[in-house]
Amino acid sequence: MSATGVAAAACAGGAAWLMAATGRGLRRARPVLAGAGEVTAGDAAWRRAMARATGRVRHEWWALAGGAVVALLGESVVPLVLGAAGVPLIRRVRRAREARLEGERRAAAVIALCGALAGEVRAGRQPGEALRVAGAAGAGLGAARAGVLAAARFGGDVPGALEEAAREPGAQGLLGLAACWRVAVDRGAGLAAGLERLEGALRAERDQRADLRAQLAGARSTAVMLAGLPVLGLLMGSALGAAPLRVLLHTGAGLGCLAAGGVLEGAGVWWALRVVRGAEER
Repeated sequence: MSATGVAAAACAGGAAWLMAATGRGLRRARPVLAGAGEVTAGDAAWRRAMARATGRVRHEWWALAGGAVVALLGESVVPLVLGAAGVPLIRRVRRAREARLEGERRAAAVIALCGALAGEVRAGRQPGEALRVAGAAGAGLGAARAGVLAAARFGGDVPGALEEAAREPGAQGLLGLAACWRVAVDRGAGLAAGLERLEGALRAERDQRADLRAQLAGARSTAVMLAGLPVLGLLMGSALGAAPLRVLLHTGAGLGCLAAGGVLEGAGVWWALRVVRGAEER
């Protein structure tokens, strides 16, 4: 890459940083301007439209945009093809992360539901009525909550509805709630005491999982940082005038090194993240 290409990349990065900083400044100034009556309805509508347009751009499409930029700077179609190939991979990672966050929200909703239900039973309500009142605490369960509340309202099979809802990722704690419900109804045992013990166990499990994830965050960050070192090497080579992009994209040896390096890089990142995920699962 020539000095002009390096300068263009630096200017593009600086412009992106300035746009982000300007956006943050506008968000901070919004309450002040709103209080002073200086924000017009048209400006507010424009900002909402920009926010919606930005929100529709998924993270995976930035790989294609980055590949297009590198393709222009390196005068080769190879980076564009690699960026397009990275779109489904990044989409898969994003969806897995969204599924994990959704599971965590369901797990938190189960804990909240157990605590609220135990409190209502302690207050003297019958189990069915207590479940209807405490149902708002389980809003994070989503559509599964409707079936449970319907069973409680119309005298249906509440444990069966809880077991059906427990099939959703993150809602496995509802199996314990179903067991407590059956024991309380069939044998007359104290429902509140069982729910309190169940809530404590679920909360301890969640805290343990969060502590483990925090301990493994350093290893995950290190793997990602090491994966980004080749990019730093390309930037340093460009700054020194070695034109690494031209060598990699326009010579046979460079293309071979690019293919081998990409395979080894991907295998290394996959293995490191697999080790981290294995530790989390255990």
